[in-house]
Amino acid sequence: KEEKEDNNRTGCSELGIMDLKFTSSRKYISISVPSKSQTMSPHIKSVDDVVVLGMNLSKFNKPTQFFICVSGVFMFYLIYGYLQELIFSVEGFKPFGWYLTLVQFGFYSIFGLIELQLIQDKRRRIPGKTYMIIAFLTVGTMGLSNTSLGYLNYPTQVIFKCCKLIPVMIGGVFIQGKRYNIADVSAALCMSLGLIWFTLADSTVAPNFNLTGVVLISLALCADAVIGNVQEKAMKLHNGSNSEMVLYSYSIGFVYILFGLTCTSGLSPAVTFCSKHPVQTYGYAFLFSLTGYFGISFVLALIKIFGALLAVTVTTGRKAMTIVLSFLFFAKPFTFQYVWSGLLVVLGIFLNVYSKNMDKIKLPSLHGLWKKSVEERKTRTLSQTV
Repeated sequence: KEEKEDNNRTGCSELGIMDLKFTSSRKYISISVPSKSQTMSPHIKSVDDVVVLGMNLSKFNKPTQFFICVSGVFMFYLIYGYLQELIFSVEGFKPFGWYLTLVQFGFYSIFGLIELQLIQDKRRRIPGKTYMIIAFLTVGTMGLSNTSLGYLNYPTQVIFKCCKLIPVMIGGVFIQGKRYNIADVSAALCMSLGLIWFTLADSTVAPNFNLTGVVLISLALCADAVIGNVQEKAMKLHNGSNSEMVLYSYSIGFVYILFGLTCTSGLSPAVTFCSKHPVQTYGYAFLFSLTGYFGISFVLALIKIFGALLAVTVTTGRKAMTIVLSFLFFAKPFTFQYVWSGLLVVLGIFLNVYSKNMDKIKLPSLHGLWKKSVEERKTRTLSQTV
């Protein structure tokens, strides 16, 4: 028995030595455990690829990404704004703003489906319930915005959109728990005062001013404030692509609007009118939707890379340029009160941009300016006495 036990011990020791030699030659694989935020979705990657119109922006540095996105937003949305006002300048089209939104959503769905087929990953990453909420908000912001043009001048509608920063900040506080500094609050106050002044000027100058348009565009702004934050949160959490976001949100929104127009009997009169003017309605609507689709792709890229607040700041600057082009290309009453109220809104935009770049842009303080002026006076008096 003792001999057997000795043999077993020696055999085990030999096996242990062989096992140690074998394991020492193995290559170990380290497995990293994702954080809590990452475990919420299996699709989150360490590096997110942002693809816009087939172009991968992740290959560029941050300043180049910002320049490409801003250039795309300005170029496509300026054409978009011109075509939008051109469509509503067609006599008799103003009551059909919701039908234009339906056609626009239909084109957006087709464009999104085509773009989604061109990319490799065609999976839907964002949950369907989230898309139903985003689609409802998208219908609200675009449908109410288009319908408001039947009651307001185009510059007034645009200046309301410029102040989207205010509800976006409120939505950021309640939805994402963000905090804003005094510069952001000052920007919101400047925009609010400029908006009120611009609306008062429009009510005195424009003969067809209607308070219904103000209510519609205000509701559109509230929906727009929520949608920017919801899109940012959903795209970052689930790593959804821009084409996926556009396809599902606008296709579901198309069903919403179609159901609403059918129930309210607003579909057949719009179809009858547009069939009599196909080029001025469907033709312009196609170009209007195409440029809007390209523009929204760059806006979604801005939201995904830089956040909703900076994206709103860029689109606000674009809208200010749209107002200038609107007065140049379309005849409408004008007063210098538009200019002063617009400059107040621009000041609010500058304050917002400054608050996001306070480490790069250093403005002199009032105490520093006062101290500098006192020192200059002392040097002047000394030079005079000498």
